[in-house]
Amino acid sequence: MTEQRATSGRDRRFVLKAALAGGAAAVLAPGVFLIAETQAREPAAAASTAQRWGLLIDVSRCAEGCTRCVDSCRAEQGCEDRGPGAADPQWIRQIVASDPQGGATITLPVMCQHCAEAPCVDVCPTGASFHRADGIVLVDRHLCIGCRYCVMACPLGARFFVDRDLQDQRPATPRGKGTAEGCTLCVHRIDAGQRPACVEACPGAMVFGDLNDADSPIRQALARHPVTRLRPDLRLGNGVQYQSL
Repeated sequence: MTEQRATSGRDRRFVLKAALAGGAAAVLAPGVFLIAETQAREPAAAASTAQRWGLLIDVSRCAEGCTRCVDSCRAEQGCEDRGPGAADPQWIRQIVASDPQGGATITLPVMCQHCAEAPCVDVCPTGASFHRADGIVLVDRHLCIGCRYCVMACPLGARFFVDRDLQDQRPATPRGKGTAEGCTLCVHRIDAGQRPACVEACPGAMVFGDLNDADSPIRQALARHPVTRLRPDLRLGNGVQYQSL
């Protein structure tokens, strides 16, 4: 594995990890592996705690019925759309929130919030759910045993379980039947110096960047506008924040 895990007091059971990993890459289809063999970043540019990647979404720019971020995510990650009613993983989903008093509604995208205190990481019995050094929450599918604890623990329903064979796999973002998954913040694109696919599709509503960099566009936007996190009562330290919500 090339991804770096953040070092903390909650690092998971590495002895069990070694026993389960078995030292071999699992093949999903000819030429497609659970962990990609090649990475765009050089070793010198490996994930580091010097960065904390985050996303700011201005929901005032999210038009009802717009699916650009959802469509770009599906195309990038190979999450097929089998039509209304199908229980397909939606790494990003558009929801409509309403004010119970005034009746006003607003549309906003919801995905994995890449929390600093992630419940999915806390409950995982094998360490499959983990923080990368730069704060991105990922799933090591070699270690995932399909227990779905992380699916139940996520307070925003942003973790999914793959219960069927998959088609049209993407070599950069391989997925696996019987494992949990969720938004990776397009980690393969970040490592190549690019922005997540959803941000590329809707740059007017989304700002991506390094929360540790005071000069980054996202930090400057956070300083200019009042923002909120989903479920702030849980104090999860969400890496995804919302403006105009």
